[in-house]
Amino acid sequence: PELVALRRDLHQHPELGFEERRTSGIIAKLLESYGIEVHTGWAGTGVVGVLENGSSGDSIAIRADMDALALEETSEREHRSVNDGVMHACGHDGHVAMLMGAARYLSETRKFDGKVVFLFQPAEEGGGGGRLMVQEGVIEKYNIQTAYSMHNRSSLEAGYFATRSGILMAATDNFEIVIHGMGAHAALPHTGIDPILTASNLVTALQSVVSREIPALDSTVLSVTQFISGTAFNIIPGEATLRGCTRYQDVATGILLREAMERTTAGICAAHGADYTFKYMPGYPPLFNSPEQTMAAIKAATDVAGKDKVDPGTEPIMASEDFSYFLEKVPGCYIFLGNGADTANHHPDYDFNDEIIPVGVAYWVKLVEQELAPGT
Repeated sequence: PELVALRRDLHQHPELGFEERRTSGIIAKLLESYGIEVHTGWAGTGVVGVLENGSSGDSIAIRADMDALALEETSEREHRSVNDGVMHACGHDGHVAMLMGAARYLSETRKFDGKVVFLFQPAEEGGGGGRLMVQEGVIEKYNIQTAYSMHNRSSLEAGYFATRSGILMAATDNFEIVIHGMGAHAALPHTGIDPILTASNLVTALQSVVSREIPALDSTVLSVTQFISGTAFNIIPGEATLRGCTRYQDVATGILLREAMERTTAGICAAHGADYTFKYMPGYPPLFNSPEQTMAAIKAATDVAGKDKVDPGTEPIMASEDFSYFLEKVPGCYIFLGNGADTANHHPDYDFNDEIIPVGVAYWVKLVEQELAPGT
């Protein structure tokens, strides 16, 4: 009940990336009350808890993200968000609650030999809080040897686990293409260079990059998500802006994708007599699960939920995660825990399933006690 109350309080008071001051304050206070060493200020609002027992020198990091999304909640639940335009639509409130439960239990029982590092990370939703924590030296500071994270998944039955060795989640990059045309009266289009027509052709042409230039077996997505132009019914504007993202599982494919996109942009703009500005902004790298640590995660999940409720070879997905920055530095594993919700993550009516909190806590505890077992 205490963890459910914590989760619902966090849900009711969501905070965007790098603004999780209330959330991190609650986390720090609770960790201190559990007798856990607390370090704040990582990536601005991140919190690190350190719990040591025994003398093995081994260490493990387990991580939860804390931030909410810029989304207006549509539910009428008692614990619905009180912050307009902000809600926990991805279940990070539940992730924090589960990690806090594990922290309390491990502090009270101490059935492990080594060091547990509890990572409460800000700004997973596009802000790259994980990247900042790594850049600031969190791995080296606490001598983290392996790292694990868990995320709820609405499409998976409640209490079920799913992961895989190797690539689990895709890389993601953002792009912005500004078409520089020449404005004109809508009745006299021949006197200008229409950036809307140029950009419309470019949107179509960019779809051929994936279908005709990327090998068919390389999972790749290119999505134009914003088309911005024009101010009036009777004016051909001077500029049009396209924005969007790409997703891929192989770094070499990402390089090929970027080069093909810029070449296509140059060609379409030249054909229409327009200029362009092409900005490509690298985002999160692919998330790669290490084989040995994936087997450890599968074993812990199986001990908690049973073999029939663990998928050890789930298909990779094209969503992205900044826990990938931790896994670039140390071996580890990212696992999904089924939320069994009627609505998907990032939906305005989404809510974390409180019934899976004990399952998540048990997984974290089992993993730590298994990997830091005395005498191993």
